[in-house]
Amino acid sequence: MKTILSAEYSTLLLELKERIHKAQYAALKAVNKELIALYWDIGKSIVTRQNNLGWGKSVVETLARDLQNEFPGILGFSARNLWNMRTLYLAYQDNQKLQPLVAEISWTKNVIIMERCKDLLQREFYLKMTKKFGWTKDVLINQLGAGAFERFMMNQTNFDKSVPAKYRHQAKLAVKDEYTFDFLELAEEHSEKELERSLVDNVRKFLVEMGGFFTFVGNQYRLEIDGSEFFIDLLLYHRQLRCLVAIELKIGAFKPEYAGKMQFYLSALNDTVRLSEENPSIGIILCKEKSRTFVEYALQDSNKPIGVSTYSFSTKLPRNLKKYLPSSEEMIKRLEGLAEMGLEGAER
Repeated sequence: MKTILSAEYSTLLLELKERIHKAQYAALKAVNKELIALYWDIGKSIVTRQNNLGWGKSVVETLARDLQNEFPGILGFSARNLWNMRTLYLAYQDNQKLQPLVAEISWTKNVIIMERCKDLLQREFYLKMTKKFGWTKDVLINQLGAGAFERFMMNQTNFDKSVPAKYRHQAKLAVKDEYTFDFLELAEEHSEKELERSLVDNVRKFLVEMGGFFTFVGNQYRLEIDGSEFFIDLLLYHRQLRCLVAIELKIGAFKPEYAGKMQFYLSALNDTVRLSEENPSIGIILCKEKSRTFVEYALQDSNKPIGVSTYSFSTKLPRNLKKYLPSSEEMIKRLEGLAEMGLEGAER
């Protein structure tokens, strides 16, 4: 009898803990939305008075001092923060699409995005990514510094025609145009074996750089087909996409024949390894460099989902790559897909 009571109590305790955590998170979200709404109204009031009454910059300094005197125990009413509130209102007053997103992330992260991104498309990307993946302040800063927006927009895959629409945008987001392995201690000249071994030795950092939701299945993953052996360099599993991800490592430039070999691997994985409830496998060919034109032609008629990416040991996006960013219309189409993604990260 005591055992039954103990088991029931444990179940009750677990249920209550989960309920309390959900309530705490909901309360934090509600508080954050109220705070952003307050800051929005303050920014709007300052802009309106300045426009209608011709008030100058000094009104912000005076207002900050008086608010701090009236509410001595409440932070957030410094002159600098009032200027940020004004900037928030000016930045999004005419953008009905981005206004709701602003209230979904913390004030600190909003300020970082406003300061670092002058383009509305960039702001939309980082607002959505921060909300969806629960990026902390430090992660957001790192992603901004690494040019995550540019890398996402330059992504080269054939997913538009080879991945079902219901998870196409998630798949695009799962494959970056370039991966930064600054945690590896490799010489500029290295072998594919050395690269593979170093990634496996640093598998936790490797999976973080891959972008989240990945788990490690194995390296030199063996496939036996018609009496012959084949080995995939790295095999991962993407929990959100519910599919196997085959990775081929190349220390040189991309060659068109790599796409044919990857198609072969993906067909074999789908037929011999993939479970019935899983989605078709995805391939990533990871090269030291690539001709974007070669990649486009190589993937043009491929019916298997393949992405071609590069890797580097630096976090800086080379200036010469920025010319490959898509048009504004294409950027807008890609960003619209982020809103359809499923798993929401918890705001931290």
